[in-house]
Amino acid sequence: MTDIDELKTHLLTAIEASAALDALEAVRVEALGKQGRVTQLLKTMGAMSPEERQANGPAIHGLREAVTNAIAARKAVLEQISLDAQLAGEALDMTLPVDVPAPGTVHPVSQVMDELAEIFADLGFAVATGPEIEDDWHNFGALNIPETHPARAMQDTFYIAQPEDSADAPMVLRTHTSPVQIRTMVEVARRHAGAGAPIRIIAPGRVYRSDWDATHTPMFHQVEGLVIDKGITLAHLKWTLETFLRAFFERDDVVLRLRPSYFPFTEPSAEVDVGFSIEKGKRVIGGDEGWMEVLGSGMVHPRVIAACGLDPAEWQGFAFGCGIDRLAMLKYGIDDLRPVFEADVRWLKHYGFAALDVPTLSGGVGTAA
Repeated sequence: MTDIDELKTHLLTAIEASAALDALEAVRVEALGKQGRVTQLLKTMGAMSPEERQANGPAIHGLREAVTNAIAARKAVLEQISLDAQLAGEALDMTLPVDVPAPGTVHPVSQVMDELAEIFADLGFAVATGPEIEDDWHNFGALNIPETHPARAMQDTFYIAQPEDSADAPMVLRTHTSPVQIRTMVEVARRHAGAGAPIRIIAPGRVYRSDWDATHTPMFHQVEGLVIDKGITLAHLKWTLETFLRAFFERDDVVLRLRPSYFPFTEPSAEVDVGFSIEKGKRVIGGDEGWMEVLGSGMVHPRVIAACGLDPAEWQGFAFGCGIDRLAMLKYGIDDLRPVFEADVRWLKHYGFAALDVPTLSGGVGTAA
């Protein structure tokens, strides 16, 4: 018993004196390893008589338990000391200035697209989309655009190159989003076996024309609207456009003027002018000091309705279209169209909107500034 007590005292002292985890591991191996002193004592119990085992067993097992618990306790202390030292060495000085990355901004065109979708959603319109590479029929033929129309000319339309021996109809980069209207009417006619159904959509998206100056670019954004129903008149068109423009420019004094015009796909057709006023030397939408053209519109031509599989004697409608980029320029004071597409960070910082601070029109179409 005296030898066991002395060994216990020695091992517990060594454990307590261990200043590092590797030193503690050396003591554990000395005591509890395969050849450890406590392990050897445990092996001697097999050769003891029952009386010796009864007398010495509790002391030997008590020694193993005491050493095991002491090692575990010391290991926890040493690990905490090591962690505290690591945390102290890796501490961050929270008073130092932080390099904040330059935040991105919402592009004015993206902002206007969101505003358009919000306004027309309040008016019961859905958003429709279609392919940007179109065939001749969807882009021209179904829209009553004759073979000799200037819009088909190479200097205005981008044609997709095809093999010389190809018998397929020519493919183009769409020159307007009107093909989306055609696809929507065709799908409605197919789904309802020619019986038709009310349609109220807007079709925003990219379009392409061969042009480049301060007010034109080869690629730009356009939004078109289409309503097909029974008993639709020009009065519905005028009210829709007036409500839309007042909500978009957030002014109650927006005045419209419809001038007779010509488009192959509408009859009658009208250019829509909006009144403007001069405030602080700048032209501002609203008032009646002058007129500015903003969009084209008209009643959908009966030939277009018939080409899509609907009966023009039963179904009528109106359509309108305008440039989204132009709307952004008018509302947010952008003077030149070309920088809209040049990705100049300085321009984007000036005209862009903070992601969490964009203007909203959530008050509805009846709200004006």
